[in-house]
Amino acid sequence: MALNAYRHLLRSTRIAFQGDIPTLTAARYRAREAFEANRALAPGSEELTKQITHAEEVAKFVRENLVQGVATGDDSFKLRIHEHTERGDNEDIKKAKGTTLGGTRTKCCSA
Repeated sequence: MALNAYRHLLRSTRIAFQGDIPTLTAARYRAREAFEANRALAPGSEELTKQITHAEEVAKFVRENLVQGVATGDDSFKLRIHEHTERGDNEDIKKAKGTTLGGTRTKCCSA
């Protein structure tokens, strides 16, 4: 399980940081450091399971939520959005606008 999580993390960094060798190298180095630090955990232990779950969550976050931006020179950026990038619609945001946790409508900035 740990080897699969490590591979998923490396694949995610390759997808997210494609073409950015310094960042890709740093991310892979950090992943290796983290896995080496947890090498001594007992197989089947709760802590090992927790660390593997964390690694899988980080891999998913890196793959789906990180987007590279390159400055275009005119105070704007070009984003590299790939097929794994999570794209959501704004329906949840539209639904929640103007409501509180209780579901009642409120005015914006009301005291």
